[in-house]
Amino acid sequence: MPPIVIAKNAILYQAKAITLILITFKGLIAFMNKNGPIIVIEDDKDDQEILVEIFQKLGYVNDIVYFYDGNDALEYLNKTDVQPFLILSDINMPKINGFELRNKVFTNLQLQTKCIPYLFFTTSATKKAVIDAYALSVQGFFVKQSSMQGLENTIKKIVDYWQECIAPSQYD
Repeated sequence: MPPIVIAKNAILYQAKAITLILITFKGLIAFMNKNGPIIVIEDDKDDQEILVEIFQKLGYVNDIVYFYDGNDALEYLNKTDVQPFLILSDINMPKINGFELRNKVFTNLQLQTKCIPYLFFTTSATKKAVIDAYALSVQGFFVKQSSMQGLENTIKKIVDYWQECIAPSQYD
């Protein structure tokens, strides 16, 4: 299934100003693109629709690209020249779960050099799930709030944090 692209005001929007952050990783050069698309991997259609509404309300310039399936997301990440800003991944999904997907992204040198923050955004958390997630070097683990306002606040905190994050390329 091809990705569903939802952009600001439900129209594909290409940001004119591209912010790239240079990062050296294992001797390679990687960039963090703060204006790149946000990849959302979520198999629940209702949750996707809620996230569409929240991202539209928050008005970020980033395109939002949704996938129902981790394999489709992985294929997109491997084949696209687009430099995503961050990945929000559910854990419990068909075909491959979020942990399996994170492991495939984490161990893929091509994807490592894209320097894409990978965060879990899921309906529940257990101690084992959190430990397993950080063992795979995720950059965050968030539980979906039960209210619209709670979800919106969490998404805003996540995106604002990564927009403010300082990387080595900001220094001469």
